[in-house]
Amino acid sequence: MKNNLINIEVDKLTNSIENRITGDSFDTQVLPLSENDIEKLKRGWNFDWLVEWNSKTSKVYKLIVENNTNVIQGLIMRIKS
Repeated sequence: MKNNLINIEVDKLTNSIENRITGDSFDTQVLPLSENDIEKLKRGWNFDWLVEWNSKTSKVYKLIVENNTNVIQGLIMRIKS
């Protein structure tokens, strides 16, 4: 099995989406990733979220600024139990 590592740095944990430059904090929603969202994932991500979205053993969620569902700010995955 190939070992794929992702090199990322977490600078801090917050309870909401935060603008790194201004420090402004935005109300955040965590919603299941939908089929309509998949088109947005074709560019700009360092991880193949489509593989996880299609997996029967995981569930992918999107982080969005409340009332702005058009821009995905981040993605997280939960392994189904």
